[in-house]
This record gives sequence, structure tokens and C-alpha cells, in this order.
Amino acid sequence: MKPNYKKINAVEALEEAHRIAFAPFVFQASVSLQKLGILDYIFDNRCLGGPTIHEISKDLSLSSYGVGVLLEIAETSNIVEKNHAGQFELTKIGYFLNYNETTRVNLNFTQDVCYKGLYHLTESIKTGKPEGLKELGTWDTIYEGLSELKPEEQKSWFDFDHHYSDGIFDLAMEKVFRNKPKKIFDVGGNTGKFSISCCEYDEDVRIKIFDLPGQLQIAKANIEEKDLIHRITPQPIDWLSENPKVPEGADVVWMCQFLDCFSEEEIVKILSTCAASMCEDAELIIVETFTDRQKFSSSRFILEATSLYFTVLANGNSKMYSAEVFHSLIDKAGFTIEKDEALGDYHTMLVCKKKSE
Repeated sequence: MKPNYKKINAVEALEEAHRIAFAPFVFQASVSLQKLGILDYIFDNRCLGGPTIHEISKDLSLSSYGVGVLLEIAETSNIVEKNHAGQFELTKIGYFLNYNETTRVNLNFTQDVCYKGLYHLTESIKTGKPEGLKELGTWDTIYEGLSELKPEEQKSWFDFDHHYSDGIFDLAMEKVFRNKPKKIFDVGGNTGKFSISCCEYDEDVRIKIFDLPGQLQIAKANIEEKDLIHRITPQPIDWLSENPKVPEGADVVWMCQFLDCFSEEEIVKILSTCAASMCEDAELIIVETFTDRQKFSSSRFILEATSLYFTVLANGNSKMYSAEVFHSLIDKAGFTIEKDEALGDYHTMLVCKKKSE
């Protein structure tokens, strides 16, 4: 439940303001506590009240000073707690910080991909460009450089991307194949995971993946590894070019967490381009995590934080959208929404058809 900050007193409000002012210190301390193995050590030695600073220092070959300054800020940040004997245990917050998969993915993505770039957020707001991207490379958008990121950066980016999409592929299969499509266009196919899942689900389906050349190199390697190159065809496309083209013939056009990578105007352009290639019976299936469809306030918080990644690093003009905005963009592009349904805990699936002429 979201706390009612209107009812907190001045002292509590000031304390919260201080925590925001020093939030990067707490974040970096958390990263260090993980990377140095301190949180793991505390949890693994939780019996008999937990370890002391001296024990942690000795067994992990770290200075007592270093362990001490990290655990002091961790204690006041409610990550660990210390008893009267100077022994430390993880709090519930500390446990989830260290062992929850979603938190781990979010923390690594923030540290390895976003942290340095976020320094340039104010500049990006002024210019409408991803000014923080210079911290990673010299591309116009991050998508052009995904295949060129350093290994740790690339792993954290793909772990983040896949964590919020892979889990819904199995849930989507029955819905995607309910009308037995023979040809599917996977728009923004990324590493090819969805296309591979489709081929494993239906032995007759053929897939065409549309993405940037660098991304398709990664997808092609995964497709070849699965011996599916005869059923999945990569096709390069740059949606930001003046006149992108999509061939005809798709029974289903699939877009999963793809359109949030573009501005509202660009989304209408992409959808209109697809509409021009689709017959009346073809379906457009859009899967997104909409900010106004989340059951938990933490989920909405994650999405709205991710919007700042788009602002300062990805492209400078996209975000995580609400379903209300998407409905209007879909209508503007010439589609009607046939089905609007939840897919798992966080995603929404919109099944669309071209408007009758």
C-alpha cells in the first residue's frame, strides 16, 4: 500500500528528504555489500545472532574500517540490524535486496547500464536527446549499440529486458495460436526468444524477425543454435528511417515491449506502416507493461524509473506509457482493439484488427 505522505509530520518529511539527497550513497553501498559478499556472509552465518565486523573482515579479507562504514549506512538504511553484542543480521529489506531476482536484475541494470548516464538527465530533459548515452558509446540510440556494449553492461541490459518479458511468452502462446497462424512477424525480435518459442510450440509456423542489424546478429546466432534458420528469417529494419517498409502476408504481427522504445508520433508511424501491410483478417498483438494497470505501487515505481532510462540513455523521447495513451495511439493508427486482457501479473495484451474501410 502506498504511504500517505500528506499525513507525515515535519521531522519525518525532513528525514525522507535527507534520504533522497543521499540515495546514491545508499545505492553504491548496497552494490559494494553485494559484490564484496558481505550480505551473503551475514545470511550464511545468521545462526547464533550473526557475525561481527571482526569476523566478516577476517573471513572475507577486508579491512574492519571498510566493512564498518558499509554496515553503518546499511544499518541506518534498514538493510541490516545489529544486536547488543555487535552481531549483524539481514532485515527483510536486506534479504530481498540480496536474494530477490527482480531486485537483483534492477540493481545490476541501474549500476552497469544507467548510473553514470543518469548524471546527464537534466541535459536530456532540455535537449530531448539521450545525453547520458555518451557514457556507454557514440551511438544515436542505445539500440544501435547493444551488440557493442561491454560484456557486463550487455548482460545487465539483456537480463533486465528478458526478466520482464520472457515469463509471459508461455502464457501468450495459446492466445497467439488460437487461430492457427502460419506466418508471424516478430517486430522488435531482440534475441529471437519469442520466435524460437513459437517454433517450438507449432512445428508448421514460419517467423520473420524485424530489428536493427546489430540485434539480428545476436538473434541469428540463437536461431542457428536451435537449428531453426529454415523457419525464422531475420529482416533488418530501421523504424526511424524516412519510409520503413513491411512486407505483406503476416497472419499475426507481434510486438512485445517494443513500442515503449519510441515516442508517441513514432508509435503511430510504426503501427500505420504495419497496418498498410496487413489484410483484414490479420491480427496485431501488442504486449506492454502499462503504468496504469499495475496492482502494486512498487511495479508502477519501477516502470516510471525505467522511463528515465529511456529519457537519458535509450533515445531521449520515449517512456513507459499508460494504457489510456496506447488506446488513443492505436485508434489513430487505424486499428480497433478486439481484446484487452491481462497477461500474467504485470502485462496487458491488446489484440487489434484494422479498421474496416
